[in-house]
Amino acid sequence: MARLHPDRPFIHPDCQITGSSFGAYVEIGAGSRITNSVWGDYSYCDRTCDIANAEIGKFANIASYTRIGATDHPMEKASLHHFLYRSADYWDDAQDDADWFAHRASRLAKIGHDTWIGHAAIIKPEVTIGHGAVIASGAVVTKDVPPYMIVGGVTARPIRRRFPEAVVMRLLALAWWDWDNLRLRAALADFRALSVEAFLEKYE
Repeated sequence: MARLHPDRPFIHPDCQITGSSFGAYVEIGAGSRITNSVWGDYSYCDRTCDIANAEIGKFANIASYTRIGATDHPMEKASLHHFLYRSADYWDDAQDDADWFAHRASRLAKIGHDTWIGHAAIIKPEVTIGHGAVIASGAVVTKDVPPYMIVGGVTARPIRRRFPEAVVMRLLALAWWDWDNLRLRAALADFRALSVEAFLEKYE
């Protein structure tokens, strides 16, 4: 029997989930913290990920210890500390700074379809990762990444494209990530066996 389901996410133990929604066949690894995020179908993260204020596309592959939408501190103020915005933790007569939390929540990181985010990568707020892109392990991504680009390093820089531009454009037009579950199953052998060019020729 299949472990993953179309109607509910598979959430491993010790996760903290707040203000988030999940598509079909989603899996959340043990010990992960997911906040204010929307997950597309078939996407998963491995254990101990910290993902906040994010839009995760379909078929995203997110390795362990990844952080997406890493929250920031008020660098333009006299202090960076929690007491500025988590004030109710420190004084009975003070309220948390709702405007600051709304500002944080509005700075969405966007992860495209069929992406691979490597182990312990960090993706900053308001960064868009294009469809099919690969983020190397340990990378710190501060700028948008084009579709089907491989990036790595601190801060992350392009390494190479996965495919020639013409192939990228054909994959984006095919948009196989929008196929339903039955069509994906019917094409499974071809996903496994065919080169990307042969796959495109068959299914375009």
